This record gives sequence, C-alpha cells and structure tokens, in this order.
Amino acid sequence: MRQQAKEMQKKLAEVTHSEDKNGYKVKVTGDQTIEYLEKDGERLEDLEKLINKAFKEVQKKSAKKMMEDGGGLGGLLGGLQ
Repeated sequence: MRQQAKEMQKKLAEVTHSEDKNGYKVKVTGDQTIEYLEKDGERLEDLEKLINKAFKEVQKKSAKKMMEDGGGLGGLLGGLQ
C-alpha cells in the first residue's frame, strides 16, 4: 500500500498547472507542491517554502485521519479494488 501511494504521488508530481495574474505567477504540481511563486518577476522562495510546509503538514494529518477512519485509499473507495 505504501509503495502504491509513493508511485501515485510520483505520478501526481508530473502533473503541473501555472497561473498568471496581476504580476503574480505560480506553478503547482498535482501532489500539492508549489514549484515556483513570483511577483513581478521576483521569486518568493520564502513564501514557497512556507506554503509547501503547510501543505506537507496537512497531507500528513489527512493521511492519519484516513487511516483512522477507514484504512487509507481503500476506505475512500468504499473497499472497492
């Protein structure tokens, strides 16, 4: 199960999306990581790190909650495989 989750996360990391508005540019990956965040061409690395840390912590909490409530992905899928 852990190996499957790692493989899924790796595949999700390959999915990307960028947005650009009012001088801000952001690129995110499917595994909820900010690849870059810019304002008027200046990279905001401290903010990237802060947001990525918050994402990582909420992912850990979510995984723990899923395991407690239903056994991971199997619980989410209603036991279907």
